[in-house]
Amino acid sequence: MKLKKFTVLLAALSMAISMTACGPKKSAEETPAPAPDTTTEQPTADKTEIKPEDGATLVIWESKDERAFTDEIAKQFTEKYKVPVKIEEVKPDEQVTKLTQDGPTGLGADVVIFPHDNLGRAASAQLLLPNDIFADETKKNNTDASVQGVTYNNELYGYPRAAETYALYYNKSLVKEAPKSFDDVIAFGKTFTDKAKKKYGIMWETGNMYFNYPFIATTGGYIYGKNGTDKSDIGINNAGAIEGLKAYQSLKEILPVKSGDITPDIKRSLFNSGDVAMDITGPWELNAYKQGLGDKLGIAPIPTIGGKAAISFSGIKAWYVNAYTKYPNASKLFAEFASSKDAQLLLNSKVGSVPTNKEALESDQIKNDPFVSAFAAQTVNSVPMPSIPEMGNVWAPVNAALPEIWDNNKDPKEAMDKAAKQIADLNNGAK
Repeated sequence: MKLKKFTVLLAALSMAISMTACGPKKSAEETPAPAPDTTTEQPTADKTEIKPEDGATLVIWESKDERAFTDEIAKQFTEKYKVPVKIEEVKPDEQVTKLTQDGPTGLGADVVIFPHDNLGRAASAQLLLPNDIFADETKKNNTDASVQGVTYNNELYGYPRAAETYALYYNKSLVKEAPKSFDDVIAFGKTFTDKAKKKYGIMWETGNMYFNYPFIATTGGYIYGKNGTDKSDIGINNAGAIEGLKAYQSLKEILPVKSGDITPDIKRSLFNSGDVAMDITGPWELNAYKQGLGDKLGIAPIPTIGGKAAISFSGIKAWYVNAYTKYPNASKLFAEFASSKDAQLLLNSKVGSVPTNKEALESDQIKNDPFVSAFAAQTVNSVPMPSIPEMGNVWAPVNAALPEIWDNNKDPKEAMDKAAKQIADLNNGAK
């Protein structure tokens, strides 16, 4: 009797196991969206199974300058995945701040794009989903520097799409040969600049630290020590930085314009009309300048400062997925699709960007382009912006100090000592 009961029990148990093993499995799109706490380890999905969620629609934040690319890549994505995409214009350097406010309320974009120096702040606030499904593909296909730039605390978050630095644009009909040094720039400017006629030998955003970092770093300054990771070591006011900033200040002689009166639109108009002979800016202006100057356009590395090759900031611009998105699968698919080899070549053709995809870099489209090659040459002498959250404390103080030096002829040491103290106070929690 006991044996009969045992046999019946065993049969029931076997049937239960069988039903469990053969039961339906949830597809990727049926899996609930992960909570925004990215510190919890999530199982990695198989990229071959990922599909957009039913009824998914996406909002993408993009800059005005690169909107032409995103309009096209969004159209291609919708054609392939049948997911509608809406694009909203938000400046990349403002997106993390906006996402901090809009993400938790459900108003943020599903996919955002910003320079890598904002990554630490976004990741620390748990605003982003890791790049998990496409991690191996991202690491394999892109340059080591770009992968490093979109990684924080050993976690890959971004989907790299472009490497950025800036270089010297010049009008070949006005400048026969690109100047080698800023002394050469001053010598030319003295023969060309005429403030009354609004003609200037060179123009760049003199109040923006991003474009003026060469005057800090080339002669020995830096933002933070230990390759940008030590917030307690601030180097914007050391002897090397002050030496370079004195060279910066001397250029006011050939660019007698207030820093607040130099905007990208004004500068672009003057350069394209031939009233500015040289400009320091990034690859996002390439398309507009090629249209404006045609064969007269030249690009070269930034002139030397104090006899040394100019050190510019470099940054990796990448897509990131909002941790609060309702459609994580569709968002990750878009970020991957819009950062592929073909997407990066499209971006290059639209705005002149420098790819991070290794195959794209080896394509004829890139290798035979003298302009992209010039940016690549400047990249050799560039350093990545720090990505620790405290990088966000640097911009406002330095961007306030530079106009003081430029517009009001303030002593560089005094202005940068003040900025360094403000940064230190912010790093230590001062309000």
